[in-house]
Parts: sequence; C-alpha cells; structure tokens
Amino acid sequence: MRPPATDPGHVASVAVIGGGPAGLMAAEVLALAGVQVDLYDAMPSVGRKFLLAGKGGMNITHSEDLHNFLSRYGARRNEVAALLTDFTPDDLRAWIHGLGIGTFVGSSGRVFPTDMKAAPLLRAWLHRLREAGVRFHMRHRWQGWDADGKLRFITPEGEFFTAASATILALGGGSWGRLGSDGAWMPLLAERRVDLAPLQPSNCGFDVDWSEHFRSRAAGEPLKTVAATVMLKDGTPLRRQGECIITDTGIEGGLIYALSAPLRDAIMPSAPATLYLDLLPDWLPARVLSELQHPRAARSMSSHLQSRLKLKGAKAALLRECTSAEDFHDMHKLAQAIKELPVRLRAARPIDEAISSAGGVPFEAMQGAGEHHLMLRRLPGVFCAGEMLDWEAPTGGYLLTACFASGRKAAQGALRWLGDTAAETAATKENTP
Repeated sequence: MRPPATDPGHVASVAVIGGGPAGLMAAEVLALAGVQVDLYDAMPSVGRKFLLAGKGGMNITHSEDLHNFLSRYGARRNEVAALLTDFTPDDLRAWIHGLGIGTFVGSSGRVFPTDMKAAPLLRAWLHRLREAGVRFHMRHRWQGWDADGKLRFITPEGEFFTAASATILALGGGSWGRLGSDGAWMPLLAERRVDLAPLQPSNCGFDVDWSEHFRSRAAGEPLKTVAATVMLKDGTPLRRQGECIITDTGIEGGLIYALSAPLRDAIMPSAPATLYLDLLPDWLPARVLSELQHPRAARSMSSHLQSRLKLKGAKAALLRECTSAEDFHDMHKLAQAIKELPVRLRAARPIDEAISSAGGVPFEAMQGAGEHHLMLRRLPGVFCAGEMLDWEAPTGGYLLTACFASGRKAAQGALRWLGDTAAETAATKENTP
C-alpha cells in the first residue's frame, strides 16, 4: 500500500489520526509548514486523556539535567534521545510559554503550568491550530485502509473514506480505553505485517494476596516515606524512595509506578515478583536493631514498635502481614524485615487501569534519524508517534515530553517524505516523453 503521490504545485494533505499531545504537535508542525492537515479522532473532542491526566495538577515535564532525564527511558534511552535532539524539556517549556501559559518548577523538580491546569493550555493550543488551518474531524474511528489505499473511518453517519499524501498515526497505547486509547489499532497494523510488541501495563499497581484481616483494615491506607527495591535481571538492585498506597487488591502509587517496568517483567506465570520495602529508610540497620532490643517490660510488641521506632498504622500492619510469627519475635529477623520487608506481587493490574502502557510499534519497525523519521518500513508514507511507540517511562513529565517530541519528529519525517515524493514525481514527469 502506498499513499497517493504528491502533485507538485498542489498543497499536500496529511491525515493525523489521534488527537492527543503527539497528534496535535504533529498537526502544528505540518500546518505551520504550509501543509493541509486533517486531524481525526474517535472521541467527541481531542485531548481527553491529556485533560484527565492534568486533573490533579498538569505535570508537563521535569527540570532535571538531560542525562538523568534520558535515563528514565530505560532500554529505549537512545531512541528517545533521538526524538529530543531538537525539542528538549527546556524547548517544551519555551513552547508552552509561547502559548501564553507560564510554568514553574515544583519542589520535586517537576514542571507545571502556573495555574496547574491542562484546560487553558489545550484551549490556547487548539486556537493556534485552527488559526493555522488544521481541520478537526471528531467521532471518526479509524478502521485501516481500503483496497485503494484510502483511509477508512466509521462515523455516526456511516463509513467515510479519504486519501492523504501521508498519514501520521498517534493513536495512544492501551490504557484508559474509555478516553480513546484502547489499542484497537494493533490488529489493523498487524494485518499489514507491521512488527508489533504486545501492549503491557506501565505505571501500574500490582496484585498481592493479602489476608482478609489485613485487607479489611489497611486498604486505602498510605505508606509514607518508605523505600522500595527490586532486583533487575542482571542482579543489580534498583532502589527508589517515596510513597505508595495499600489497596484492596494489592499496592499502587508513585513509588510503585517508578518500579513498575522491572516488577512487571520479573513476574513469571508460576512465580510472583518480590518487592522489598524499607519501612524506615532514614534509619541505619544497627539503630533499628538497638531500638528493638530495648527492654519493653509488659508492653505489647505493637506498643514497643510505636514507642521505640515510631512504627504504627499501615506500616506496622504490613510488617505483621509479611512476617512470620516466629520471625516477628526474633529481634534480629524483625530488624531485617523492617529494613527489607518482602512483598510478593502476584500480577500487574489490568492495562486499562494503568497510567500508561509499554509495547506497540518497535523503533526497529520504523526508519530512524537521517531518514524519514518514524515512518513504518512496511508502509511508506505512514508515520507513528506518541504512546503507540514501544517505549515507557515513569510519571514525572517524562511521558508527555516524549509524546510531544515524537509528534514533532514524525511531522518532520512526513515533511521530508512529502518533499522527496514531490521531487520524485517531478523528475518522473520531466523524463516522460
């Protein structure tokens, strides 16, 4: 399948499918370059996941140095670095300022719009896009291509077909399907023999087989100021500090999301993954043991833990839940458990509950730097961007930054493709008798 060739002398038309940050950024770059852009989305309005993600405070990017920033993308660090070459986190902030939206750096280093809201940013952005001539088509659910290479959509009025000089797919991953990011595009690309990696939950919670006694008392309780460690496949420990929440089904929260990729990958069909929690990360092991060995007279162990170590509430309950009765009364083993409490994670929560997803279109299935950026090798003129690409990152602004940058890079690739195709068409006509 090959899209219709660009006719020199006519304005190229590009279809952008997906109205999230990646698709909107691609539309902006194309429109400002003089290309006619038609943006299609299955939902009644664009940016729905973007708006919901910003409901508690729109974390747009992060202020840490670029070296540390890129480390958050794990195995896809180099590929994401190529996306950020000309659109760094600082460039993203400058772009937001160009929309008339101020930003500030929070105490954690995360960057937020001044008013902490996503809606004003989206409104200003959509105004700019409409002024640039982008045409929006809502309630258009993409269904692949017909036999002639035309894009096929299902709309409230029935089927709709259209031709485009190039197409940018920015359809999201597999999380939050109710907002349009449902992974329904996977079989459509698979039919065209595009290599795909299975979609998996990322930035997600995990199931734990809690006892009913613990579940009924601790579900919904936070674990504040704890550290978590997971062993990577090469045997290296990865440790993070923060907060998480005990849930009815297991455990979730920012600290867990930061480790969700290695935890998910460590879970085997017949064996859980082990998360090690340090309930007193600011205490040295020797101090913990010394306090436990302090005479407790007639006090209960619960009172002793609260008095000497300030362990109470959810932390104390979790300690008892994950420690055998024998170890709970052995001060050396109890001290070790407080600093390295094993929590067995049975499974990741369903992908539709996850903040984001891993898997999708591998970078190896697309052309890279120096070529037509992010164009599918099997589908010339078709580009991919955003969360449908096979990369993942923790929360903290990393997800959005890479989505914006990938949309920009895909649009640049499409512009180059259009230019090369127009030159090829012109040369063919010139050499035709």
